[in-house]
Amino acid sequence: MTQEHPPLTEGVYYILLALYEPRHGYGIMQLVEEMSSGRVRLGAGTIYGAIKTLLERGWIEALDEDGRKKEYVITETGDKLVEYEILRLRELFDNGIRITRGVE
Repeated sequence: MTQEHPPLTEGVYYILLALYEPRHGYGIMQLVEEMSSGRVRLGAGTIYGAIKTLLERGWIEALDEDGRKKEYVITETGDKLVEYEILRLRELFDNGIRITRGVE
């Protein structure tokens, strides 16, 4: 596995996962908290700062605004990054198990 993409932070990883379906900022915050069983709680400042950065990087896009709340969705580039991150995390997990449990 090459290091062509930097590892995602846990918050960014969860935000991208939340955006496989269109969601607004508050909806992202709720789903992330739910997915992590309350362990990861993203505040409004964090979520909107991250959204701005993810939009600039092209990892998510804003959908047309029909109502008050702007919704966002993951892009193809964002999806590829999530897939890469899953492989990276799997490698970390597998190596951890192999070393700590003596499994070859």
